[in-house]
Amino acid sequence: MIASLVRSLRSAVVRAVRRVAAFMRAATRPADAVVGVLQDLPRSRGQLLAENLLLRQQLIVASRTATRPKFAVHERWLALLAARMTVRWREALLLVQPETLLRWHREGFRLFWRKKSRATSTARLSRDTIVLIQRLARENRLWGAERIRGELLKLGIRVAKRTVQKYMQEARVRGPSGQTWSTFLRNQGHQTWACDFLQFYDVWFQPVFAFLLIDLGSRKVVQVGVTRTPTSTWVAHQMRNATAFGHGPRFVVRDRDHRYGSDFDRAAAGAGAKVIKTPARAPKANVVCDRFLGSVRRECLDHLLVLSERHALSVLVEYCRYFNEARPHQALGQSIPVGVSCGVKGSGTVVGVPVLNGLHHHYRRAA
Repeated sequence: MIASLVRSLRSAVVRAVRRVAAFMRAATRPADAVVGVLQDLPRSRGQLLAENLLLRQQLIVASRTATRPKFAVHERWLALLAARMTVRWREALLLVQPETLLRWHREGFRLFWRKKSRATSTARLSRDTIVLIQRLARENRLWGAERIRGELLKLGIRVAKRTVQKYMQEARVRGPSGQTWSTFLRNQGHQTWACDFLQFYDVWFQPVFAFLLIDLGSRKVVQVGVTRTPTSTWVAHQMRNATAFGHGPRFVVRDRDHRYGSDFDRAAAGAGAKVIKTPARAPKANVVCDRFLGSVRRECLDHLLVLSERHALSVLVEYCRYFNEARPHQALGQSIPVGVSCGVKGSGTVVGVPVLNGLHHHYRRAA
């Protein structure tokens, strides 16, 4: 009971104090206006006009939209100018804080000094000189910027080193460091062999494995072997058969299949060849051999039913003979790895020799 009376009395006192405070504020407002007028009497006409301009500009911005007022760029400059001409600019700000006006002022100074410190424009380099710099950079890969600058001075053209470096970057495309794999194959392809396995199924759905060895330079199939159980000993024997007459490559490219093993590496080393294992996740490392295996599938095995291991060997041997001696190759400019050269005119009748029972034909002129 007593606690409730105390709470009621406390709330009544709080309400009375609030009413008295509101009455005092209302009573002193005319006095504030009078005090403001008295303070404006000794001020100059220019300061009063500047303060009036600042207040009028804020009124224009506030009346333009009902949402948060936003000053345009020219309105910010006008507010800064008016605040610069009056001493009591802080009291005249109603829509923005004084810190905001100071921030606008600092931004204006940054723009001013950025334009002031901008490098003076110099005479632009002629297009002929730029083309000459890029030509020297392309034709002389070992020359640096200073070396090219010296060559230009010899021709009577004075250019700064930084300018030469700028246009050198446009002419020289930075590639990977070291020799790429495609460059290695292009330079060493004539003495490099590649090998891989091709798995397919016979008519009884039993797996058959073919081992194929191809010369990367001439695209000639060097060795073909067929088995159902490709062991490391069998694969090494295929390598020895390919190099039986003392003719072997300098490099042999193979993947990391466990069926090669150390026996294959020793057989390749015995023929004077160095084994290069393709790196992991590098599908282009043995791309020539992989493309050849795709040709074997598309042009031969996908159109035949293999009956046995011996049948598979005879089919692949006949196709590889056709591949080496009769089939033009796009990578060789439509030439043939072994046999007659393309583009030789003749006058005989064109005859077609069937290959794989007519699956392909080898066309030549009759004697």
